[in-house]
Amino acid sequence: MAVDDLGTVLMHEHVFVLSEELRQSLPETWDEQERISDAVARLKALAATGATTIVDPTVIGLGRNVARVALVNEQVDLNIVAATGLYTLGDVPDYFRYHGPGTLLGGPEAMTDLFVRELTQGIADTGIRAAFLKCAIEDELTPGVERVMRAVAQAHLRTGAPITVHTSAGSRTGLVAQNVLRSEGVDLAAVVIGHSGDTADLDYLHELIDNGSYVGMDRFGLDILLPSDQRVATVATLAGEGFAERMVLSHDASCHIDWFPPGVREQIAPNWHHTHLHDEVLPALRRASVTEAQLTAMLVDNPRRYLSSSDG
Repeated sequence: MAVDDLGTVLMHEHVFVLSEELRQSLPETWDEQERISDAVARLKALAATGATTIVDPTVIGLGRNVARVALVNEQVDLNIVAATGLYTLGDVPDYFRYHGPGTLLGGPEAMTDLFVRELTQGIADTGIRAAFLKCAIEDELTPGVERVMRAVAQAHLRTGAPITVHTSAGSRTGLVAQNVLRSEGVDLAAVVIGHSGDTADLDYLHELIDNGSYVGMDRFGLDILLPSDQRVATVATLAGEGFAERMVLSHDASCHIDWFPPGVREQIAPNWHHTHLHDEVLPALRRASVTEAQLTAMLVDNPRRYLSSSDG
């Protein structure tokens, strides 16, 4: 897919987030056709708002199954951009524990080779290539988190694919991620510091932007972490300061996530769904004097620029 065909892009959305081994062990919690049909309905509702693309950072560690997502995508007029990488907030998977840099057996970093293969050849046997890389850090840089981050950085250097990082804005770990990636030679202009919208700390956000990255204002609807009015005010302030070209917008929502018991997500975060941005947030941003040109920058131009370095 050419980047010119991306259209209006939500830069951090999931279709399915699953604890895959538990899903297989608890078959009563999963009906494949029901879940696919539900995802199709939810994404059709999103497409009806005028959104044309979602960038899905579901990677190893989040129950990624691109073949299942492809079945959904066949029924929805929406581009879904796949990712490679690994999500951990602590240790690497046991598969990588004993071989690779600094391990018992040593040798080259197999994670980097895997990520490069998924970017250049395809994910497993699906023929679907990833277009960007994903890693994560929450409150601290553990050895496992750092190893994944450096493997992602090396895959970026080998392919040019951009990077998205899950971070904790409250712990300011976007700065930690920037430091690690920069130490590997990554151009921080190719990096989205995800979940930056969870804070109204403008000094922190200015520092991330000054370092060259995009800031992901990507959890609209997750009001339990930061109320929507504060998220809107923060984006409006940064846009007014001339930083619309360094922000991307999204929800970090899922069609289905099994981290919560049924019904709980809807109870604690009723606005955390894929159409909230178009239904409520964009009108609120316009009322806060964010211009149409600035909205276009955040939803069209910045995603196009970010993904233009990848062939995915």
